[in-house]
Amino acid sequence: MYRFTSLTSIVLISAAAFAPISNSHAQNFPTRPIRWIVPVPAGATTDIVTRLVAQKMGENWGQQVIVDNRAGGAMIIGTDTVAKATPDGYTVGTLLTPTIVNPFVLKNLPYDTLKDLTPVSLMVMVPGVMTMFPGVPANNLKEVIALAKAKPGALNYGSPGPLTSGHLSMEMLKITAGINMTHIPYKGGAPAIADLIAGQIQFLISGPPGVLPHINSKRLKAIATTAAKRSPGLPDTPTFAESGLPGFDTYEWYGVFAPGHMPKDVLNKLSREIARIVNLPDMSEKLSVQGAIPVGNTSAEFTAFVKKEMDTWGKVAQQVGLKPD
Repeated sequence: MYRFTSLTSIVLISAAAFAPISNSHAQNFPTRPIRWIVPVPAGATTDIVTRLVAQKMGENWGQQVIVDNRAGGAMIIGTDTVAKATPDGYTVGTLLTPTIVNPFVLKNLPYDTLKDLTPVSLMVMVPGVMTMFPGVPANNLKEVIALAKAKPGALNYGSPGPLTSGHLSMEMLKITAGINMTHIPYKGGAPAIADLIAGQIQFLISGPPGVLPHINSKRLKAIATTAAKRSPGLPDTPTFAESGLPGFDTYEWYGVFAPGHMPKDVLNKLSREIARIVNLPDMSEKLSVQGAIPVGNTSAEFTAFVKKEMDTWGKVAQQVGLKPD
């Protein structure tokens, strides 16, 4: 991740630290269906990944795991549903980068991000790929940057939505390269990709699955990938770092959160199960099709990760005045 000065005023404390420890909870958990909130529409990559994991969890635990899509409101609707649920392990949610950016750009959130949500486990990370309408007179990132500097504000870039990783990664590019482009937010990746193919916008950073077929058919041009290492699905596409921006390392991530003040034993059981599932050989293969790299970690490890993400993206949000368009 491209690093900025740490926001020392932000201190993330896992709510699990305040929860009483009771061995009795996890021994029988779960004894009834689990509701898994997803704050995006059905069919999105986040939704697909969640359903793959939820199915495995249900099969192993012998209880139904019901995926409940609660889209809208910069993912606040789904996040609030998780935050307001009873902290017993029977409601969890897959949350994304906007969850940790919203506190920096929105006032009067209906929940306290630091107190009302417990990080459970980081499921996967999805490196982004910057794609371009082929009619743009550039062939690599250096030429894109030169073109943007020659025409400040004249080039448009789309995103799957405000404060998504695609939006934030482009804002990071603008800061690090010293360029100016105009953001055009969409409600999901599909309409953004359609307008990119049509030339209505010039650039887009998104997960690989939605754009790979169009890259292969030459309807779109892959410029660079955002993570530190090249994407397995795009071995011939250089990274941003290789293209002249050392240290650039961004990605979309899907993490499982529970309400605040979770019983520690139930929290740990959930964390272990998610880590086990995402690292199964057959699951790793299915996740790779979605451009996702499996992680699976403990609540403490995920909490530390979230803190670093808040440090990084909070600084970006404040520096460029990001708002949920």
